Amino acid sequence: LTGLQPGGGSDAPIALPPDIELPPKMAETMLPSDVVGLARVMPRGDVSVVAAPYGAGDARIADILVSVGDEVEKGAVLARLDNHAALAGAVLTAEANLAVREATLIQTRAAVEASRDEAQAALDQAVSTAAEAASTLARTEALASNAVSTQAALDAARAAAEGANLSVVRAEATLTRYAAVTLDEQPDVIVARRNVDAAKSELARAQLDLARAEVVAPITGTILDIHVTPGQRPPTDGIMDMGDTDQMMAEVEIWQDRISAVMVGQPVELVTPALGVTLQGRVDRIGLTVGRQGLISDDAAENKDARVIQVLVVLDEASSDVAARFTNLEVIARIDTTVRVNP
Repeated sequence: LTGLQPGGGSDAPIALPPDIELPPKMAETMLPSDVVGLARVMPRGDVSVVAAPYGAGDARIADILVSVGDEVEKGAVLARLDNHAALAGAVLTAEANLAVREATLIQTRAAVEASRDEAQAALDQAVSTAAEAASTLARTEALASNAVSTQAALDAARAAAEGANLSVVRAEATLTRYAAVTLDEQPDVIVARRNVDAAKSELARAQLDLARAEVVAPITGTILDIHVTPGQRPPTDGIMDMGDTDQMMAEVEIWQDRISAVMVGQPVELVTPALGVTLQGRVDRIGLTVGRQGLISDDAAENKDARVIQVLVVLDEASSDVAARFTNLEVIARIDTTVRVNP
C-alpha cells in the first residue's frame, strides 16, 4: 500500500502504517517478521454502556447510588429515577387489591361450603317431614275406613303428605346445585378465583413498571465513568459506563496485508509513553471481517480508509492489573509472528 520495502527508505526496519510512531526501544528491537498495529486497551467484553430503562419517558435521575471505581454485581441497582416513589405506591396499591381479592375468594369458598351443608340439612329435614306426613296419612286413612276420622281430616293429611314430598324434591334440587361439581368448580368460586388472577396480573405489571424506575447493572464489573448528576434527564448516550476490568484486553487493528502472519496464541507487546511500562499478552481472537481503520491520529491529511482486521489480545495478570485504570488508552501493539502456534 505504501510502496515501501522492509528497510527501504524508512527509518523503521519494516514499512509501518503512517500513523504509527514507534517508541525508540521498540524500534531498536523491531524484526521484519513483527506485525505492528494501533490498539485500544479495554475491559473484557469491551465497555458496557448503562442506559436508562425502557419506557422511562420524561423521568429524571433522582439518585446515583454508585461512584466511579465501585465494583458491582450484575442486576445491582445503580441509580433511581424520580418516578420511583409514584410507581412504588402503585405496587402497594396492587398488593392491597390482591389481598382483598384473596380474602374474597376465601369468603366465597366458605359461603358455598356453608350453603351446601345447609342444603343437605334441608333435604334431611324434608325427608323426615315427608316420612312423618306419610305415617300420619296412613293412620288417618285407617281411621277414616272405620268411620272414626272425618273426610276433612283425611284430605288435610293427604295434602300434608303431598307437600312434604314436594319439599323433598325441592331440597334435592337445591343440593344437586352444590353437589354436582367440586367446591373449586362452583361458579361463584371460579369468579372469585379469576378475580385473584386478575389482581396478580395487575401486581406483576406494577412491579414491572417499578423496575423501569431503577437503573441496574447489565454485567458484573467496575463503574468506569458517570455521565449525569441528579436532576438531569438520562442522556441518549448512556447514564454511565462500566466494564469487567478483572481481565483487560486490547483491540488491535492489523493491516489486511499482514494478517496472514498472525495466529491465535502468539505473544504481543503493547507500549505507550503514558504508562512507562510494557504490557504483555497473547492473541486471543482474530476478526473475520475487514473494515475501515478506526484508531487514527489527529492528522487530517493521513489515510483514514486503510482496510484493517481487528485482533483481540488478552493481557496477562500483571499487565491486566496495570491496564485496569486506563480503559480506552491507545497503545502500539507488536505481535511476534515468529512463534508458530498449533491451531
